[in-house]
Amino acid sequence: MSALTALKLVALKKPVHQPAIVIRRNKLSSRLWEQIQLAKGQMSGTPFVLMKFRSIKDKETGVRKHVEVPKRIKPWWFQTEEGKVCVSIRYGACTIELAKGKPSIQVDSAEDLIKALETVKVAVEAGDLDTQIENASGSLKAGFRK
Repeated sequence: MSALTALKLVALKKPVHQPAIVIRRNKLSSRLWEQIQLAKGQMSGTPFVLMKFRSIKDKETGVRKHVEVPKRIKPWWFQTEEGKVCVSIRYGACTIELAKGKPSIQVDSAEDLIKALETVKVAVEAGDLDTQIENASGSLKAGFRK
């Protein structure tokens, strides 16, 4: 018992369910991390490959097996006619409006793109974009209803 006295013991348990907004926040945060890594990879010239498991059926035996395949990550940024880089934050198939009528962030270079994505990631994790995430989630849900 003397070894446990050096630790700070608390009477808390892991919550069984997380609130929906926390799950959505974490989802968007992980997608932003992927975009940051993709931008860093394009800057350095090394490809960023994220692997996922996919279930396929073997044609000869008919048995299903899990195979590791690369995940396709599409960049959220594009170049304007002036040569600037614009990035739109996406939640699923929806583009999130960061301000009223302004869904894109314009930056000058790839370094600024990474800084902008990291800033948005910090804002998402802090809960600054919760209303925009809820709106995007609601419009995605509405597409599944009949």
